[in-house]
Amino acid sequence: MQLQFTPEERAFRDEVREFLRASLSSAVRSKLEQGTNPNKQEIVAWQRALNARGWAVPHWPAEWGGTAWSPIEHYIFQDELQQWPAPAPLAFNVDMLGPVMAAFGSEAQKRHFLPRAANLDDWWCQGFSEPGAGSDLASLRTSATRAGDHYRVRGHKTWTTLAQYADWIFCLVRTSAEVKKQEGISFLLIDIKSKGITVRPVITIDGGHEINEVLLDDVKVPLENLVGEEGRGWHYAKFLLSRERTGIARVGASKQLVRRIKQVAAAVRRGARSVLDDVTFRERLAILETELKALEITQLRVVAAEDRKGGRADPLSSLLKIRGSEIQQALSEMLLEVAGPDAARGAALDADPGMEWLTGAAPRYFNWRKISIYGGSNEIQRNIIAKAVLGL
Repeated sequence: MQLQFTPEERAFRDEVREFLRASLSSAVRSKLEQGTNPNKQEIVAWQRALNARGWAVPHWPAEWGGTAWSPIEHYIFQDELQQWPAPAPLAFNVDMLGPVMAAFGSEAQKRHFLPRAANLDDWWCQGFSEPGAGSDLASLRTSATRAGDHYRVRGHKTWTTLAQYADWIFCLVRTSAEVKKQEGISFLLIDIKSKGITVRPVITIDGGHEINEVLLDDVKVPLENLVGEEGRGWHYAKFLLSRERTGIARVGASKQLVRRIKQVAAAVRRGARSVLDDVTFRERLAILETELKALEITQLRVVAAEDRKGGRADPLSSLLKIRGSEIQQALSEMLLEVAGPDAARGAALDADPGMEWLTGAAPRYFNWRKISIYGGSNEIQRNIIAKAVLGL
């Protein structure tokens, strides 16, 4: 395996870096560096800048805006966005709905929804999880009953990320209770402003409003909003979840966080010494850096194998999810340790430029407990490794 980029790949990396330097506002970059999420307007503006450059949906089919990038170039693009840092294109539009619709949607759906999803003219959210149907998604109970030229949808979705911003929601719904539970599920597109929909905020332990409940009370949905075939929603959902691939390790984001931890640890004093002067702290950080480098090399191996296989996902990518989430959580804990009592003290550090970043350490630490759960919990990833890699 070649661990060095080719001259062409290095030139592509330089092109991405120059675009980031010229196109992303310093205010948005500063927010991300400090652990604060950009607002809706900033996310929309950035995705539209990417779309104008032809980079918002690089993994879509070329006819709908995709590029001819290799898996290595996709990796470079993701890594540079995370290290800069810059917002990723909205995953619900770009990584989830788009590939499903391109593969299984009708021509009318593709023509209408795909360009709008790429340009973030429509903000999508995901309606999969329900109370009692999260890890066991096939047990979902939200029902869609045919009534003439439409469905009547009744149910309750939860953990719906950023639904407060959404224009549309793609939902898994039960259209039949008479067959095996996986075979009675369909994939529907629902205007979230429809009569009968209530979006109710769920405030997380870090005090943020990121997730929501979505209540559907006899919502009328046109039959034309069914994606693909009725009863094939479980198949489409598996296809959707397989699109996350190696980027879920977020190696670039962890590298950026290591640099920030070093910066703030050198500035924060504990008595006469900085936190970075503490030998034990440096040893722990060095161990994490070493593990991160090993993860990066593993990711490059998986990407190189994917390149040889023509873009097919490698089950070893489950290793990336496990170690990537564990390293991100460990780094967030180290940042919390550096911040100490200033971790959640709000404006206390406003007078010290650069140090305001510490005030988000506690919210980040609590929020990142979820990383080992979403995208397929680490327990599920271990099952995948046992079956697909070890053959157990």
